[in-house]
Amino acid sequence: MNSRPRADLGLLTLLAFRHLLVKRGRALLLLFGYGVGAGVMMVLLSVGEAMLVQSRDVALVGGGDVTVLPEGIDLEGLRTGSMSGLFFGIDRARFLERQLVGGRRLNDVVAATSPTIEHELVYLERAGELVPLRAGGEIPSAARAVGSGLTIVQGRWEDDDADRRFAAPAAQELYDELDRWHLPRADSTWAEWHYFNVAPSADEWWYVTYIVGGPIAMGQGGGQLLVTRHRPGMAPARFQSDVRLDRIQYDTARADLVLGDHTVTQRDGRYHVVGSARGPTGAVRFDLVVTPTPNAWFPPVELASDRFLSGYVVPAVRATASGTLCEGGECRQLAEVAAYHDHNWGIWRETAWNWGQGRGQSLSVVYGGVTTADSLSAPSAAPYFLAAVDSQGVRQILRFGEIDYDGRRPVPGVAGLFAPDSFRLRAVREPDTVTMSVVVLDLQATRAALGGRRVFLQMRGAFRFSGRLLGAAVADSGLGFFETFLEAPD
Repeated sequence: MNSRPRADLGLLTLLAFRHLLVKRGRALLLLFGYGVGAGVMMVLLSVGEAMLVQSRDVALVGGGDVTVLPEGIDLEGLRTGSMSGLFFGIDRARFLERQLVGGRRLNDVVAATSPTIEHELVYLERAGELVPLRAGGEIPSAARAVGSGLTIVQGRWEDDDADRRFAAPAAQELYDELDRWHLPRADSTWAEWHYFNVAPSADEWWYVTYIVGGPIAMGQGGGQLLVTRHRPGMAPARFQSDVRLDRIQYDTARADLVLGDHTVTQRDGRYHVVGSARGPTGAVRFDLVVTPTPNAWFPPVELASDRFLSGYVVPAVRATASGTLCEGGECRQLAEVAAYHDHNWGIWRETAWNWGQGRGQSLSVVYGGVTTADSLSAPSAAPYFLAAVDSQGVRQILRFGEIDYDGRRPVPGVAGLFAPDSFRLRAVREPDTVTMSVVVLDLQATRAALGGRRVFLQMRGAFRFSGRLLGAAVADSGLGFFETFLEAPD
């Protein structure tokens, strides 16, 4: 056996240890560098392994360049629980897909979008036994457009009618989805209504409300058609028609409503509004077609607690009305006059609100917020929203905390009560800030049915709107309708 290699190895080992003893500083530096290098290599290998594991994780959403998540999500939780472990949903996903992320406004930035549900827990009942399953869903054409389409080894994976309705519904489908009716709660303060306002001119306007209310779920309650008229040179007048519960028909999948002889019928995005009511000057009758401006809608929003429920949607932030409008023996033809339509539902015990809607040259504005005894005891820093809407849809949604009312205008019919001459609000969303100021032109007051001293105030006003939206300066003005509540003196 050759002993030379052993001798060389022993000599090298001896030299190495002597070098460590003689050149200690240099040796420590070399050992430190070796340790850092080995540590970096281990980190890189770990990151690579983690990326490989993530790429094989069925719970991760693939495809596309950007993943949209709800505001406030902890990004550190994405890996530990992935998309399936966060237990969140994205509210109003249809609105995001149709107007915001996937709308025309971002066509120059966003090439394609793909809504996705991943790792959703569902249960299958089989032979009396519940079997937990993992389910997901995508729109096939959208998934392929962002590069996350499935590889199909057999069969077909194509869009069906439900996929089409989600991304691009026909007008009939869109407005039925937005404006559908809701199952009533067993509560005496439950109410749901279609509200329209029609303004033939700057100094003439009509409020039209089809309302269903009371403990409908208990087989009680009923409906009303309420009409309020303002015309120059005439005192404001209210007209009303009451309808029994057995003559009311509504559909939780449609916008249509029947209150006896008074009807709202939505077809292909147009509302046929028919009704008649009696008041101090006789009867009013109308047969109108209200046509929403394309894209000018605000999605359904619902706020709820143990004792409170408020639902709100605006199918027509901006619209026109045409048809016949009669008062007494006088009938007129209206042709594409300014109009607006929203829909409310909920439980309205001890509830008040601030609300407004304005129509400018290029922008329309709607704002609002609901207050209850609970919200007054625990006030939010920004309880109100403001939506600015243009020809492409909702341009921005901002928040604000208060409305500054100013002036002392006597309220007709309520001694000692004063309403504002003007008011102002300022709404903010990150870098965007807008200011809306309103001069009150006319008003009317109604004692709140459920509110004791509370007085419901409806105002007609001229507004100015200015600020910055999405980084661009904006300015507009026009006319609008505004509502608030006041406390009447004892």
